Amino acid sequence: MPAITLLVTADPEAPYLKGLDQLPSDTRIVISADRATLAAAAPEADVILNGEFKDPQLLKDTFPLATRVRWVHNLSAGVEHILSPEIVASPVPLTNGRGVFRRPLAEWAVGAMLHFLYNHRRLLRQQEAGVWEDFDIEELGEKTVGIVGYGEIGRAVAERAKPFGCKIVALRRRPENSGGDPLIDRAYAPSQINEMLAACDFVVAAAPLTPETRGLVGPEQIAVLKASAVVINIGRGPVIDEPALVAALESGKIRGAALDVFTVEPLPPGHSFYKLQNVLLSPHSADHTLGWRDRAFQCFLDNFARFRKGEPLENVVDKHAGY
Repeated sequence: MPAITLLVTADPEAPYLKGLDQLPSDTRIVISADRATLAAAAPEADVILNGEFKDPQLLKDTFPLATRVRWVHNLSAGVEHILSPEIVASPVPLTNGRGVFRRPLAEWAVGAMLHFLYNHRRLLRQQEAGVWEDFDIEELGEKTVGIVGYGEIGRAVAERAKPFGCKIVALRRRPENSGGDPLIDRAYAPSQINEMLAACDFVVAAAPLTPETRGLVGPEQIAVLKASAVVINIGRGPVIDEPALVAALESGKIRGAALDVFTVEPLPPGHSFYKLQNVLLSPHSADHTLGWRDRAFQCFLDNFARFRKGEPLENVVDKHAGY
């Protein structure tokens, strides 16, 4: 196979890029976060690796100049920020890091459930105050966990919650695809979201951000939640209407929320989420396990080997669906 030219949109000093050493020696590699350098190299690129997490416009500006590119890979799972009209319209396949972080995100979600049921915040408060005061707690078993977006992450949550004895319900675009799934007690269509949410003790949002999912859990949906319900978001911030969620938390309409993602990141200083005692807040780092970038990079390396052999790529994004 002819030598492949790989264009990497990233800081050349990024430590995770050491994984490029594993590519075949005849691979021509250009790494830059400089627009002029990328523009000059783009016409010769066969493959583009988008490793830039903070400036999605870098790939958007570079892609139209890459007239011979045959494959684009996005290191992270989320692609909503890079889907320019040119990328969506192009027949060039786009792959991503889907599923790489499903395990830590699912573990974080289950940990959040236990945090609220066992009242860890009260335990810490009493310990710090030197207070010995027993209180009752709730078990996770037999609680109903509703998963909004039953993809790689959603299924990983179900895999971990089911052994506790939880009832698992899921919202899917195609609920019929859950037929025979031993993890799911019932699958709901998007039109049935209110019915599903009303039955849930925990609502785990794990959906990608698309026009259909933006604001999917809005004021109407939050209004049907139980007073004891906890909302957990490990997908994308805008899937949940934040003002409606804040209002429900401040008024005590629901028990609490555990949030790893937000509509605006970093979360602005003074935001209500920082002050609410019934919120468990993570700075979009629930999946930042040791070596997390290296694991994401391995996904690219595996696909690069397939690309060289002419084999089907994994994690191909449906650019029109947005994930």
